[in-house]
Amino acid sequence: MNCEEARQNIMIKDVLEHYNLFPSKENRKTAFYFALDRDEKTPSLSVDFVKNRAFDFGTGKSYDVISIVQQINQCSVSDALKYLEKYEFSSCDKMRNLIADEEMQYKILKVNNIQHFALIDYLESRKVSAQKHLVKEINYETNGKRFFGLGFFNDSGGVEIRNKYSKICLGKKDVTLIKNQQNTFNEIAVFEGFFDYLTFKNISREQNLDFLILNSTSMLFKVEKELKKYRKISLFLDNDANGQLVKSKIANQYNNVEDCSHIYLGYKDLSEWYCRD
Repeated sequence: MNCEEARQNIMIKDVLEHYNLFPSKENRKTAFYFALDRDEKTPSLSVDFVKNRAFDFGTGKSYDVISIVQQINQCSVSDALKYLEKYEFSSCDKMRNLIADEEMQYKILKVNNIQHFALIDYLESRKVSAQKHLVKEINYETNGKRFFGLGFFNDSGGVEIRNKYSKICLGKKDVTLIKNQQNTFNEIAVFEGFFDYLTFKNISREQNLDFLILNSTSMLFKVEKELKKYRKISLFLDNDANGQLVKSKIANQYNNVEDCSHIYLGYKDLSEWYCRD
């Protein structure tokens, strides 16, 4: 077995299981583990099943299936390959095909401006009904059943769906980067989810910015080069452990970063703070 064969055919997830390392939380595409080289209370090692890559938010290190064995065993590339040859692991292609099959089991039926009273009520309950022009009403079908929800499109044509009962993504997961031609000071505001973005649009006088909605903190890697272009980066990330990890990563990687989470201290995020009683 050579390096390329190992990377193409062996899942990092299975390797970690051989070391009795299991995720603290996961979905069909990603999982979070505790760090390999230190004790921590909050898991910081993210594993992407689709790309078969791991990223440690605490150290900034990225791993493939070979380097993660090197990290755990403190060994050379050749010794890591010898270790991997001893075991039978799941096929990466099998995992990717399962993910692709799940993603294909939906159909977007209609995309309209917000009309349904339930979605209008939902926007009003989140105090952002004035921003309804920034989202769409999506009627879709999945597994033979029809649903509807608020839709917010990302840069790959996928759509984040929200309603009172569900929170899903149809299609490819990606960030949403919104450029503003009036952004003369070259500044950007960064949010985790689109409700925080809608909230900001509702309450802030400063609108001449670019806006980045991550739609998932695991998407940060997609815009790392883009963020280098900005003179100032304002962060409106969640006040939880994962949000703290991402804040630290951005603050360590870029200049002129402002953490704005003090505005909603004591609340999960900007939207929850704005909706407080």
